[in-house]
Amino acid sequence: MADRTRRSTGIAGLDLALDGGFPPRTRVIVSGSPLSGLELLAGQFWETGDRDGTYLMLDTVPQEGMTDARGMDPAALVGAMQGDRIIVDSLSTLVRERGIDAATRFVLDDTHEVIERGATIIYLLYTGLHSPVEEIQMMRAADIFITLRQQIHGNEVERTLAIEKYKDANVPQRVIPYHIVAKGLELSTTSRVV
Repeated sequence: MADRTRRSTGIAGLDLALDGGFPPRTRVIVSGSPLSGLELLAGQFWETGDRDGTYLMLDTVPQEGMTDARGMDPAALVGAMQGDRIIVDSLSTLVRERGIDAATRFVLDDTHEVIERGATIIYLLYTGLHSPVEEIQMMRAADIFITLRQQIHGNEVERTLAIEKYKDANVPQRVIPYHIVAKGLELSTTSRVV
């Protein structure tokens, strides 16, 4: 019987929206601008597991405990994936360096054994870098697709998180406001009544 224990995201409000966290054997894509808090969400998920998983940093110099994955080919990336909580920062780099077909193959096929052993993989996808067709391919490859959005209204910043795809489960029917604070993302756990 498959393990159905959910993994905490490290964010109480997101755990609530996901009925306890991310399921094992899940491909999660989180999409947003570089300033939306994508890396904070990924870091909170990774830290919640006491860094027993793998944080593959493809974009820049890795922080302590992360794996320097700059220049790795897909086979090397898969070989570096250890533990149950895996972050790929970023899927956008794979698309840019290897092309959309190779990135899609990486998410669906190359990492299949990692998913089958029970891991949850979070891929970060930066908005504004890809064509609509590339974004659609990535959305289709994900089991869960989360979008972080921000809008500026006068002198205020409004940030919302939307769970837009949740394979084999109900997709929440509302966006969730969030704030970026020193420790990461904080999501609202209450609903407004209008």
